[in-house]
Amino acid sequence: LRFLLRWGVCALGLWISASLLGDAINYQNRLSVVLIAGLVLAIVNMIIKPIIVILSLPALLFTLGLFMIVINGLMVLLVSKIYGSLEVANFWSAALAGMIIGLVNYLVTAIVEER
Repeated sequence: LRFLLRWGVCALGLWISASLLGDAINYQNRLSVVLIAGLVLAIVNMIIKPIIVILSLPALLFTLGLFMIVINGLMVLLVSKIYGSLEVANFWSAALAGMIIGLVNYLVTAIVEER
């Protein structure tokens, strides 16, 4: 159940990111692309992201956590490379999308934990 929630949050975050960033993120106006990319992002965040966070711990400590923006952007870029139907224009678009997805994740988690 928790993984399904993460999948939904990632898909919702990608959809909102694509809506806000316009041409920087292209999902070809297909819901299936957003859902599959959300699934891939949830899997990447579950498996690869913790390894990257541990390896980049010195940079995270030095920047007081701001390096997480870079890590989140890299995860979105990785998903766009794995799943070609999701197109991300550049790293900065991916970083902004990562921040939006993180914000959506925070809001949904706060709402779910409140109940």
